[in-house]
Amino acid sequence: MSRFLTTVLATTLASVVATTAHAQFFDSRDVMGFGPNFFAGSSSPISREVVMYSGPYAPGTVVINTSERRLYLVLQGGRALRYGIGVGRDGFRWSGVHRISAKREWPSWTPPKQMLRRRPDLPRHMAGGIDNPLGARAMYLGSTLYRIHGSNEPETIGQAVSSGCFRMTNEDVADLYDRVRVGTTVVVRN
Repeated sequence: MSRFLTTVLATTLASVVATTAHAQFFDSRDVMGFGPNFFAGSSSPISREVVMYSGPYAPGTVVINTSERRLYLVLQGGRALRYGIGVGRDGFRWSGVHRISAKREWPSWTPPKQMLRRRPDLPRHMAGGIDNPLGARAMYLGSTLYRIHGSNEPETIGQAVSSGCFRMTNEDVADLYDRVRVGTTVVVRN
């Protein structure tokens, strides 16, 4: 086989492998809701979608725009996966940069002391499960009390109702959870 033909075949094979690897990480059919069971039973009032994104952040960064009530997972090629979120109500909004310090599936919930002072009617501890206010998944932000978490109240997505955490539907938080790792940078902007 000639050197030219060998080079062409090697380049084509490398391209196919790279495209296949990229498709395994990010299949646009799944993101757009065409994959098997991807949006089955989705109850979000704000659909997740791939959008153009020109921010200064590297792919893999989570950017939360509180005023817009959207969370962006920055992708390659000037795009991002955009999710609807619920944010902190007046007096509970914050901004900063943290990293995801832990991830939990069906996390238990112990309301912080500050919350119990405001709401003494809350349980002191709640096991993980469908009735738990943290929902199906939680991603903890540094050493703060704040999390990106699911919700058993999907109607609150797009609203300012929390005590500083970021709520997503259980379907959306499970999707994000599978795409990010402990150590992922999270940028919170007002």
